[in-house]
Amino acid sequence: MFFGEKLKREREKRGWSQVDLAEKIHVSRQSVSKWETGRNYPSIEVIIDLSDLFGITIDELLRSDEELKEKVIQDSKQLAHPKWKAFFDGLFLLGVFLLVLKLMILGLYHFFGATIMIPDGLPRIISNFLPLALMVIGGIGSDSMKKKYME
Repeated sequence: MFFGEKLKREREKRGWSQVDLAEKIHVSRQSVSKWETGRNYPSIEVIIDLSDLFGITIDELLRSDEELKEKVIQDSKQLAHPKWKAFFDGLFLLGVFLLVLKLMILGLYHFFGATIMIPDGLPRIISNFLPLALMVIGGIGSDSMKKKYME
């Protein structure tokens, strides 16, 4: 039995209309209709609410519907990675910003003769390689998060 059929059976067992169920879980009647006909699936949060409402396990709702199981797995993967992906994307953008800043400083020096003092030693190494390092680390990290959680 597919998810939509189970949902309809549980709803009718309680004598509820689609409107009644929709009000109980705070969605539209059209959403309930789409779920019951298999045209759409609810989010994992709604599945949990339905499980609680009907007093059945999530496993009972999902087990036989492969397409819904796959959607739930993909949803959970997408929920798991945004913070780390955002962190690595931020590192990449910081590297791009520092590189553009460095190019602007070089342009000011070359075209307008502006002199900007950069102390010798470690700061010069940082100013030359930090943007590239941040871009590489951010790019690799972001890509690994994407591969790990989105595929």
